[in-house]
Amino acid sequence: MSKRKQHKRKSKAGLPPGSYVFTGEQKMQNVTITLIQYDTEHYKEEHYHTLSDVYAAISSQPTRVSWLNIDGIHDVELVEDICTTYNIHRLTGEDIVSVGQRPKLDEYASYLHLVMRMFQMEDGVFTFEQVTFLHCDNILITFQEKTGDVFQSVRKRITEGKGTIRTRQSDYLMYALLDALIDSYFGVLEEFGERLDQLEIDLLSNPSEAILGQLHAIRKEALLLRRSVYPMREVINKLEKVEEPFIRQETKLFVRDLYDHTIQAIETIEVFRDMASGMLDLYMNSLSNRMNNVMKVLTIIATIFIPLTFIVGIYGMNFENMPELAYSWAYPAVMLLMFGIALGMVVYFKLKKWF
Repeated sequence: MSKRKQHKRKSKAGLPPGSYVFTGEQKMQNVTITLIQYDTEHYKEEHYHTLSDVYAAISSQPTRVSWLNIDGIHDVELVEDICTTYNIHRLTGEDIVSVGQRPKLDEYASYLHLVMRMFQMEDGVFTFEQVTFLHCDNILITFQEKTGDVFQSVRKRITEGKGTIRTRQSDYLMYALLDALIDSYFGVLEEFGERLDQLEIDLLSNPSEAILGQLHAIRKEALLLRRSVYPMREVINKLEKVEEPFIRQETKLFVRDLYDHTIQAIETIEVFRDMASGMLDLYMNSLSNRMNNVMKVLTIIATIFIPLTFIVGIYGMNFENMPELAYSWAYPAVMLLMFGIALGMVVYFKLKKWF
């Protein structure tokens, strides 16, 4: 957590509930406001600079589905303006600008409040982002921390009129965005799995301290993935039970499919988490095996030199009456004896398959 984020969270302490305080890290300079409106016959997408123009555009086409997307939630005044205009509770507004929320679903009298997490793999690094959905009447409002998301496929379907999305209401649009969000998890999980496989190969070939650092990092990422995805099972299950007009009966059939995908993602993450934990044990076992091999070699060398050291120690004594010292052939005979002993021990160890 950055120092700036820590400071923001500390500054929020003691404030009354419903206080609009941005607790995250600003990821873009200016806020981007995009409005998409459509029905079976018409489609329109525009970028706006003021909220008054957005409100006018939405009110002028009340029968069309309106998708208002806000990129950049650091502008607290803008978020508060939207919440005030559409009668959004202040606690919801507080959650929008409070980054790090647990995935959840809150049902109010006039709107649905849904918090999800979107994560992507950028240059081998995981990036996490909070995405908030507000569904009221025929309007869907989404808040993102920065530009760039996983909703391009949904935008393309709306633009080209493919499928049935243009014939349905805003609850189906929310389902389509959630479906794209959950489907994107599998691409990230696939790359995560490839990293685990490569790390396992490197671990078996060279269990170095650098590999240990990568292993701790990937275990941390697996834990963060679990914390981000695991609560979604409860959220999607609760979403299926939401009554009309927020979720229509025909849309609930698709929400059930979301639940299946969520369970599949959770199970995949659990497998990766177990693999990451098992790889730490593998690392320790690999180090232990390497140490055992080193100790075995050193023990064999020491064992070979023990009798040789004994012989050298005997003939290194300074006694006068040592008859072997007077023989001319004594030195080569002792060297030959030492060589024979060493060779014999090596052959014996080899026959025993001790190395």
